[in-house]
Amino acid sequence: MRIDLHTHSTASDGTDTPAELVAHAAAAGLDTFAITDHDTTSGWAAAVAALPAGLRLVRGAELSCVSPDGRGGYCTVHLLGYLFDPAAAAVVAQYARTRADRRVRLARIAEKMAADGLPVDADALLAGLPEDSTAGRPHLAMALVRAGVATSVDDAFARFLNDRGRYYVPSSRTPVHESIEMIAEAGGVTVLAHAFAHHRGPTVTADVIKELARIGLDGVEVDHPDHGPEARAELRALAADLDLIMTGSSDYHGTNKVIGLGQETTAPEMLEAIAERATGVEIVAGS
Repeated sequence: MRIDLHTHSTASDGTDTPAELVAHAAAAGLDTFAITDHDTTSGWAAAVAALPAGLRLVRGAELSCVSPDGRGGYCTVHLLGYLFDPAAAAVVAQYARTRADRRVRLARIAEKMAADGLPVDADALLAGLPEDSTAGRPHLAMALVRAGVATSVDDAFARFLNDRGRYYVPSSRTPVHESIEMIAEAGGVTVLAHAFAHHRGPTVTADVIKELARIGLDGVEVDHPDHGPEARAELRALAADLDLIMTGSSDYHGTNKVIGLGQETTAPEMLEAIAERATGVEIVAGS
């Protein structure tokens, strides 16, 4: 079985609509995949409606959080939540707050760029994003590519949108332990995404992951395009020691990245472990 548990659609910062994402997952020969847009479940219904026979969908989301980094400071971490109840009161409130904060942040970044003469318009950009979608820096990156200022999304981040640049605006993040507890209370399962992707910026230490496991983290994403052999080996050993679920995923974003669906995959027994623990919603099969 080919299982990819981390993908994005236009509900956040991917370039495929949820229906297109489903079609591309089927064309890539996947048996099961997860839709995990940033801080939203708004793509779930369209993805379910588009499922063809033989393809299964794990409904999930990627939550933006802040965590102690294990070195005396803090860093951003991303938490994948799977098969949780999207109608749980805490989930609804959290997503509404996060989406609103993201729109404010995107507007501030766009305004700073426009003040320097870059061809971005905060009002136009936000007007083109549905209220229930998740705004983010990739939307600005795509605007820069369309304007001919950047050659790709990666180029836009390298030159304009990285955390060390002049246009950086700090984001509002929920403490990771609160997000773990929230997803658990909504019947879901949590997996720490690309925990040792060091080139993305500051990361947590193994000791932090041990503490997160103690408070309820269910798994770690081991096989990810941004993890080299050393990071994968360390995470695999850590997960085995802590009895954590180990997943593999592409983190597909459509044409925003060169990563293909199914580039990294999850073992069937790990998906079974996720399904067995979840009580929020079930895996959906196309008919």
